[in-house]
Amino acid sequence: MIVEDRASVARQLARVLPTFDGIEVAGTFRTGQSAVDGATGCGPDVILLDLNLPDLDGIAVAKAVRARLPRVEILIFTVLEDDEKVLEAIRSGASGYLLKGASAERVVEAIREVHGGGSVIQPALARRLIKQFLPAQAGEASAGDRVSQPPPPLTDRELEILELIAKGLSNAEAARALGLSPGTVRTHLEHIYEKLEVSNRTEAVTQGIRRGLIEL
Repeated sequence: MIVEDRASVARQLARVLPTFDGIEVAGTFRTGQSAVDGATGCGPDVILLDLNLPDLDGIAVAKAVRARLPRVEILIFTVLEDDEKVLEAIRSGASGYLLKGASAERVVEAIREVHGGGSVIQPALARRLIKQFLPAQAGEASAGDRVSQPPPPLTDRELEILELIAKGLSNAEAARALGLSPGTVRTHLEHIYEKLEVSNRTEAVTQGIRRGLIEL
């Protein structure tokens, strides 16, 4: 499902995306409220959501849609590069953030990534995003607790993958870099989550930094 207020961009996305295998456009909406009202009827797996809409902004749309359709994946698609907006969008339930101007191939890869349970963050934003999450996470434990807590037994391969996702690489990009399949990377990530006792990529990277496994 596409939510984009610029008619030319919406038309281009609706025309190009279905040319890729496995991609079908369930609906296209130009305003936030129409997207919220129409999402249930469309039943999308993934919503490509502009952040800057003329009525409800993308953050409000993400919150409203996730309340109605908790299993839908939301991929923010915008020209804005604003750390606070990124943080708020992720807190509102977005699974990824992609800047406009990305190639159609990159957009499709991102759609497939979030549909497969991953997340997508632009490399240029990843470090700033993690640094903003880190202070709050670090405050949950005292300095003594952090020193006394032994590092979890991540394998060399798991550490490689953790370092790559800290740089903002998607599962597919990490797979290409390591010569693995995306499914194998996803399995390694599941093991990382279990060992670090986290539920998503950002939390995994934050824990990795706190425990001295990786560095920004």
